[in-house]
Amino acid sequence: MDAPPVALVINTSPDIVDMLRIALERAGIVVVSTFTHQVRDGEVDFERFVAQHQPGVILYDIAPPYDRNFQLFEHIRRMPVMAGRHFVITSTNARQVERLVAASTPVYEVVGKPYDLDQIVMATREALKAKPTR
Repeated sequence: MDAPPVALVINTSPDIVDMLRIALERAGIVVVSTFTHQVRDGEVDFERFVAQHQPGVILYDIAPPYDRNFQLFEHIRRMPVMAGRHFVITSTNARQVERLVAASTPVYEVVGKPYDLDQIVMATREALKAKPTR
């Protein structure tokens, strides 16, 4: 029997992490999570965390300040441990973020807020099925 797929949620809000966890787990996806500040501030050894949990997709929220959180996104997506993994990006300003990530091939979809949980679940499933990048 195959292990269930794993999604990593990186967000600033505990409530959003819980909401996404419930929706994705109902869809049969295991969720691991960390907060944006924990990654940015080095509180979480991100490479070890990813290597340990082996998420097939990362749901990353680009929240204000957009430039700072986009720079963190660019940093983590270039880590060797991220090779082949897809991202589903969430943001309150989906149009601006779509322009920022246009050149980022591992991004599967940008989902604007307020969240459409069905859209996030669908995008996560599609990203899990997609061929690895790089």
